Amino acid sequence: MLPELKTRSPGRLLFPSKKGSASAARVSSLLDPVARADPQDVYRLLESGEAGLTSDEAAARLARHGTNAVGQERQRGWMWRLGVALRNPLVILLGVLSIVTFASAQETSDYAGGIVMVAMVVLGVALRFVQESRADAAAAKLKAMISVTTTVVRGGRPIEIPLGDVVPGDVIKLAAGDMIPADLRIVTAKDLFLTQASLTGESLPAEKSEQREAASDKSPLEYGCICYLGTSVESGAALGVVATTGRDTYFGTMASSITGAAPPTSFDKGISRFTWLMIRLMMVMVPLVFLINALSKQVGGESFAFGTWAWLTHRAWGEAFMFSLAVAVGLTPEMLPMIVSVCLSKGALAMSSKKVIVKRLNSIQNFGAMDVLCTDKTGTLTLDRVILEKHCDVVGEKSERVLNDAYLISHFQTGLKNVLDRAILAHAEVHQHLMIDRYRKLDELPFDFSRKMMSVVVGSEAGGIELLCKGAPEAVFDRCTSFELQGEILPMDRVLIEDLKEEYQRLSADGFRVLAVATKKLDKLVTCTREDERELVLKGYVAFLDPPKETARSAVAALQRHGVTVKVLTGDNDLVTRKICSEVGINTEHVLLGKQVEAQSDEELAASVEGVNVFARLSPLHKQRVILALRNKGHVVGFMGDGINDAPGLRAADVGISVDTAVDIAKESADVILLEKSLMVLEEGVLEGRKVFANIIKYVRMGASSNFGNMFSVLGASALFPFMPMRPIQVLTNNLLYDFSQVPIPTDEVDPEQITKPRPWQIDEIKRFILFIGPISSIFDYTTYFIMWLVFKCYLLEKLMPPPHVSAALLSQLDPGRGAGSTYAAALFQTGWFVESLMTQTLIIHVIRTNKIPFLQSRASWTLILTTLAIMAVGAYLPASPLGGYLGFAPLPPLYWPLLVVTLIGYMLATQLIKRWLVARRWI
Repeated sequence: MLPELKTRSPGRLLFPSKKGSASAARVSSLLDPVARADPQDVYRLLESGEAGLTSDEAAARLARHGTNAVGQERQRGWMWRLGVALRNPLVILLGVLSIVTFASAQETSDYAGGIVMVAMVVLGVALRFVQESRADAAAAKLKAMISVTTTVVRGGRPIEIPLGDVVPGDVIKLAAGDMIPADLRIVTAKDLFLTQASLTGESLPAEKSEQREAASDKSPLEYGCICYLGTSVESGAALGVVATTGRDTYFGTMASSITGAAPPTSFDKGISRFTWLMIRLMMVMVPLVFLINALSKQVGGESFAFGTWAWLTHRAWGEAFMFSLAVAVGLTPEMLPMIVSVCLSKGALAMSSKKVIVKRLNSIQNFGAMDVLCTDKTGTLTLDRVILEKHCDVVGEKSERVLNDAYLISHFQTGLKNVLDRAILAHAEVHQHLMIDRYRKLDELPFDFSRKMMSVVVGSEAGGIELLCKGAPEAVFDRCTSFELQGEILPMDRVLIEDLKEEYQRLSADGFRVLAVATKKLDKLVTCTREDERELVLKGYVAFLDPPKETARSAVAALQRHGVTVKVLTGDNDLVTRKICSEVGINTEHVLLGKQVEAQSDEELAASVEGVNVFARLSPLHKQRVILALRNKGHVVGFMGDGINDAPGLRAADVGISVDTAVDIAKESADVILLEKSLMVLEEGVLEGRKVFANIIKYVRMGASSNFGNMFSVLGASALFPFMPMRPIQVLTNNLLYDFSQVPIPTDEVDPEQITKPRPWQIDEIKRFILFIGPISSIFDYTTYFIMWLVFKCYLLEKLMPPPHVSAALLSQLDPGRGAGSTYAAALFQTGWFVESLMTQTLIIHVIRTNKIPFLQSRASWTLILTTLAIMAVGAYLPASPLGGYLGFAPLPPLYWPLLVVTLIGYMLATQLIKRWLVARRWI
């Protein structure tokens, strides 16, 4: 037994409790003892045996250690989704206002205002709930398609069990294509190669064996006898014993960073900032409206004569309170959650037809706002398939003889063909050229980890008997005494050896995985041994590469044209990464390595990441730090990854992107799942996201500027006139009709210029738009006030009776407690302002929706145009309709309508001029 295990229980050391995840240091301490133990001691250390565990032992350990899962996305029910929709600040505000309205209506039995508010809440919440439920259901269907099992030895016989049921001490049988189900120690292996791209980013397979680790200064990921959860068997076979499962595995240390609540994205922050901006404005303006209305309706009146109590309980206070509540609703962009949800869900549906499943709706907009895309290399920029890129002689010149020899070795070897052998054998034309049937295999020296090479002996009538060898260049070099160049055999003296090494080192520096090929003529057939791998003739090299995709360069260029900087974050080595990136058009002038990231503080890293596009040899937490550093510099960051090592980065990014072939935890951490791992799909996602954002911004601009202008209009009317400028029910009706006119915004067309560059939330831009566009509506509101007061003065004078066409029944509906003249004067003013306010707000949508000239250079969708016309028609008809009296409206004089047309034209021209001025100054 190892010294460090003598004084403590192996079970307690190697099998920690499932309560809490192990730290990285602890995981290292768990794996060190078994990695440094001889294979025959591993079973004892892990409290197992060659026959594996019994069913009872396995069940007991499963209960003790828990399910073999690094992290699982919590299942969210319909109540949780409903709660998320309800806890929006605007929804809460409207809910409070509706409760107050219902409470205040107990005496008057006028519940119309509260009903309208509740309708607004229900409409917005229901739409958001339904759309997000649909997106979650689509993601759940995809996840349900995935089922992974592994082969364990239980009670002496192999059985298939789900990955989640694997426990410490289980004996695992591994074969080509198997996923490694936990962190396990190899006890026997034959030609075992593992694909670790999901773990380290390395596209080429890693060699594994049962040999114990002698060095103590290695990182756990460098252990050659440990296989890690999330990797898979490329070729070969092995038997291993599980050391740790679930959160106690190497990647279990990252559980807290990938299963906790995701940080708020750029979109979330933008929506929140805008919402609170409007709420703060409301908190200032609504009390002012209340006080001005209440006081202005009593100053100079007889209410003072009744004493303080009578003054405080005067009817004006109640009217002012209800009016201020209505104004609060009018200033609330209550349709924002609905507009956002519909825009995002429409984007999600559009993306679903482009091989994309959107798990979180907000990520659609983040696509559009994204100005930095961080991506892994393997499978995204590259084919994720190793090919034979070069076959050359010792000076780098193309050599068919070297390819022929490499082909013969790969063809005749009896071991499992690894990825490099398959890349060589893919050259089918060599098979025909060599006429392989003329050759026969006479002997073989299989590959092993100590020699790092292999040989076959072949014979043919033309070439005699020859030993052909391939392997790691440094291993083959030590066995060569000469080399072949242009058909001539030359000795490898000390002077030439360094020159010869430079060639394969240059290939390695270019990112190639290099194997050397050497041969030796044999006089007669003998049983070959390792001693025969001497006095070889170096023929040349075969160089392998995971090449870039054909579409990678054009996709990177397209993203860059759209204002998205592509940065590569990989665990692969910097030489390979630099070559691939340079071939696809990514600037490789500066490369930042993981050890440099580790040495920098957060502030230093934030300063470094701006000018670096290539990051190599990164650990998972390095990737997370780089992404957070970019976000802290104000960038909207997307991250594309499919491995366990990508999960922290996926959670840290504004939008995490994975693929359906990714490991489970990567998909659970992602916001978007691609059914095709391609940057071309991402380009379409970026454009779709920008369309979504452009339509959301249309609503924000319109709602915010209109509300800001209405504040000044309400304050002025409240102070100038001796009656309420608009009844509470009229304010709510106006707001509801205006909101309906904006419902089709998600269907609207988007100008091409609006999607040419990233569109992040810029609250300062929105503020400028509010400050310059908002007051224009107030100007034309005031012109309407004075038209109603001066042009129609004969109708508004309190002592005059209404015109003959206004019936007594209508007057009694308007306000039975006041004089007919006074009632009609107030009703006519309120009606005139109601119609003008609704018309201007509804029509101005078409000016604000584009930076071009509306109707001429840019036209809205037909749905939006028809809705605009319909709402304007309703606004014109409503005062004369049967509902008019109940809402407090009076019929408008014929002269009002041409004056309204002049007002609308003037308002649109003025808004267009100010908008063009803002665009020219690049303020919006």
